[in-house]
Amino acid sequence: MKKGDLIEGIVSEVKFPNKGIVETEEGAVVVKNAITGQRVQARVNKKRKGKAEGALLSVLERSPLERETPCPAFGTCGGCTYLCLPYEEQLKIKEGQVRELLTEAMPQGASMDWFHGIIGSPAVYGYRNKMEFSFGDEYKDGPLALGMHRRGSFYDLVNADPCVIVDEDYRKILGAVRTYWTRNGASFYHRLRHTGWLRHLLVRKASLTGEILIDLVTTSQEEYDLTDFAQMLLGLSLEGRIVGILHTVNDAVADVIKDDGTQILYGQDYFTESLLGLSFKVTPFSFFQTNSRGAEVLYETARTFLTDAGMKKGVVYDLYCGTGTISQLMAPVSEKVIGVEIVEEAVVAARENAQRNGIGNCEFIAGDVLKVLDEIEEKPDLIILDPPRDGVHPKALPKILRYGVEQILYISCKPTSLARDIPAFLDAGYRPVRGVSVDQFPWTANVETICLFANDPMINKASC
Repeated sequence: MKKGDLIEGIVSEVKFPNKGIVETEEGAVVVKNAITGQRVQARVNKKRKGKAEGALLSVLERSPLERETPCPAFGTCGGCTYLCLPYEEQLKIKEGQVRELLTEAMPQGASMDWFHGIIGSPAVYGYRNKMEFSFGDEYKDGPLALGMHRRGSFYDLVNADPCVIVDEDYRKILGAVRTYWTRNGASFYHRLRHTGWLRHLLVRKASLTGEILIDLVTTSQEEYDLTDFAQMLLGLSLEGRIVGILHTVNDAVADVIKDDGTQILYGQDYFTESLLGLSFKVTPFSFFQTNSRGAEVLYETARTFLTDAGMKKGVVYDLYCGTGTISQLMAPVSEKVIGVEIVEEAVVAARENAQRNGIGNCEFIAGDVLKVLDEIEEKPDLIILDPPRDGVHPKALPKILRYGVEQILYISCKPTSLARDIPAFLDAGYRPVRGVSVDQFPWTANVETICLFANDPMINKASC
């Protein structure tokens, strides 16, 4: 088998996040976006150290597990991975992937009775409270598109009007915005030439309060009077309520949303969401769980893990705290909660949220966890980690473990990062005592996992 070869085979399993293992006469090939049981054709595009990777060309035979998808863009759009499966089958795949990763991270033969499977999302369709859509063309020199990147393409887009992980309000806003700018002839930003005006449309809608925040992201290369644009949006018949329309300038070369200046066209620059009886102010670029109903399950489960384990009322570090959601949920059972978050905008919102909810024992610090830990005088009795997808900074983790607290709760949005960090916990005398996955992202390849570690100096890596 060599680079460029065409291969055919059956997908025997799918490893996290979306790596289908295709068995062929010449060996196994990793093919992304394939489903267990499919017979596929792929082209080998990488071969290194005896391992081959291939690009999916076509599905020759569907898997017995597959069903008709509710979205006509599935397979072309790069947003969803498992939309062709019944939801229960998707849960089985994710649970199996996480269990395998965690088992491999533990010492050989270690018990896995602490891992309790997966909890499904209360909402599997229309659950997203945030979407970032891109402007571009469906194909080279084609008409204006507004949606998601075509699977496997950096440039081409797929209109996201039929998207099922958002609700009808998103779809109406999306269609109206694309029609408006098509009629008004605005250019879109070319990622290769770095020219053009329209870049992204950020839409955030609170699932529980119904408040909607819309942000048009452009370069500064052209100028338009956006009064009519805002009025067009306000004239839409929506189930939710628009509370803010913004215009953000982003002149960065990278294809990410960066705030080089934001103007309020209407209303305010935030929306409010309610979780477990608390109210949260969420700004355009601050982190907030994208599945509000799933977040309630996630945080209630995390809180239950700690209270069931006999959590002592003391000082809690909530590291990578975002807008302070879990900090405030832990405040009633803590003496003090200290939240650390690198995004200043999120810290400002966290402080306002605590005041809004009448919580006086939370302190929020803006800064890098690695540096801030050296500056906090109060020592923790409990540590909560909710890092971004890359996990805890490798230099910060030893500092965190050296506190020697009795319990550390790790909330991971990428199980490979959690699995990577487990050996460090074991070496420091911690052992996992309870864990579960929570499906925050139905139909995608992603999944959250909660793991509670207990400090036991008598336990070492060999005896786990």
